[in-house]
Amino acid sequence: MREILRVDMSTLTVSREALPDKWVRYGGRALTSAIIFTEVPAEADPMGPDNKLVIAPGLLGGTSAPNGGRLSIGAKSPLTGGIKESNSGGTAAHALGKMGIAAIIIEGIPADKTVAYALRLFPDGAVDLVPRHDLKGLGTYETVAVAKGIEAAEHRYSEKVSFIVNGPAGEMGMKAAGIAITDPHGYPNRFAGRGGLGAVMGTKGIKLIAIFEEGLKGKEHADKDAFVAAVRKFSSALTTHAVTSQALPTFGTNVLANIINEAGGYPTRNFSSGQFEGVDGISGETMREITVERGGNVKHGCHAGCVIQCSRYYVDKDGHYMTKGPEYESAWSLGADCGISDMDTVAALDRKCGSIGIDTIEAGVMIGVYMASGKIAFGDGAAAMAVLDEIGRGTDLGKIFGDGAEATGIHFGVKNIPVVKHQGLPAYDPRPIQGIGVTYATSTQGADHTAGYTITSNVLAVGGTVDPLKPEGQAALSQGLQIATAMLDSLGFCIFVAFAVLDMPEAFEAIHEMAAAHTGDEWDADALMQLGKETLTYERLFNEHAGFTNEDDRLPKFFLEEPLAPHNVVFAVTDEELDSVHSFVPEVAAQLGIE
Repeated sequence: MREILRVDMSTLTVSREALPDKWVRYGGRALTSAIIFTEVPAEADPMGPDNKLVIAPGLLGGTSAPNGGRLSIGAKSPLTGGIKESNSGGTAAHALGKMGIAAIIIEGIPADKTVAYALRLFPDGAVDLVPRHDLKGLGTYETVAVAKGIEAAEHRYSEKVSFIVNGPAGEMGMKAAGIAITDPHGYPNRFAGRGGLGAVMGTKGIKLIAIFEEGLKGKEHADKDAFVAAVRKFSSALTTHAVTSQALPTFGTNVLANIINEAGGYPTRNFSSGQFEGVDGISGETMREITVERGGNVKHGCHAGCVIQCSRYYVDKDGHYMTKGPEYESAWSLGADCGISDMDTVAALDRKCGSIGIDTIEAGVMIGVYMASGKIAFGDGAAAMAVLDEIGRGTDLGKIFGDGAEATGIHFGVKNIPVVKHQGLPAYDPRPIQGIGVTYATSTQGADHTAGYTITSNVLAVGGTVDPLKPEGQAALSQGLQIATAMLDSLGFCIFVAFAVLDMPEAFEAIHEMAAAHTGDEWDADALMQLGKETLTYERLFNEHAGFTNEDDRLPKFFLEEPLAPHNVVFAVTDEELDSVHSFVPEVAAQLGIE
């Protein structure tokens, strides 16, 4: 029996309740979004007592499903003003899954807003909520170090415990604040970064969630033999496909830097160009060379059961851990978008973002916008670090920076601010890669590449090909991928499994075979897609209730008016096509009995 753990911060009490039957097939994003839709008034102040923070492992969390240990965190977003699900790796999802916890719902606001609390979950089912004054204001690494009772943040922890950590930016209520989750070695370097959910965690007074795992066993299956067979089938696909078995394990997610730069869609200096002359300095190939030379870790999984192994540790010139190998999005945002081509500088900025708890995408886009204002120069790494320091200190200027790219651009009078629904665009320009522009515009989450990753067909020829420079077929491509992604997020799968799933029918079959064997319910391809549609329907309706209209599903005008070199194209997908992406919502809403 899966349970909901409800934490009421207004009374400082914790209670348990059974997961409602209507949500028994939900996990991860489906569950966070269904709960937010049902329990949070759409007009609620994201920083007020009526908002709730929901933390949920995927439906297959706590099992041996390959790459099935992702965690969803949901709330009404302080940044977008709409619903938000932010997704992360790390060890917490599997720990919660093994405990039988479908979701943690954190609600209310403590009477004493000066206290930092730790929520602790123990293997025997005990849960407590304790004041931790010693953690107040600490960075994420320092918080974990103190919580573990050790002196060195770089210590490799042996005790089985997962942490979900809020940084200073979240405590200060900054709209670009994310939430850190520890990886298998105890580093708080995995992030539910987007949408400002760290600020929601801050309003709840929660600094730390500790999940003690010693002795926990994996979840039981309705049909163990069938589950094991499906796991083997899925693992075989992931370890066979070229992207998941070769490219990602060898060079990490930043393998994309040279690929997207060559395609002319690598946003440079606040989206003013599609190619960066300094890309080699911050590419996945260069990162690997530096890491190997310095003796860093070049391949591991961010959670147990990962067979792709695209994570790595970046180390300094003395071989000391600095940060996770900056992901493609982070290397781009803190690199090319800011005109910075030095990998050590990018890694230092990445570590600073992680320590203070700021989303690296929003931070880099914000700094790029600030540089476009002329206040600091593109390429000035020291000035970029000073911006992050302002955030960490919580100065008046730092609070503007900490609220993200749009707040910064408005304050400094910048003309081209690359945001949708107030959230900064990720690392693909929508003009030469038109499909991703559809996703940015129409996603329920604000500008979000992971919501419907059309780079698969637009650039990588995975799952077919759709010409990235032309508008034809882009809306349908994005719609299908948005539905599929919502499904994967709900089951707890890493988005990178999509490469194999899109190319190999047996991989897709293995997913519904795992779901059926684990739950004992009937699952097939249609049921998987229905799960994705239901998830998006909750999200779309919440946003409509919050005041969003089709006019919010648009890119900033400069993408439609200013051609981008080297292809000299503009975004050309029509408004009518954008409005077709969520055409399924009325029918699914009727099926769910919601409106």
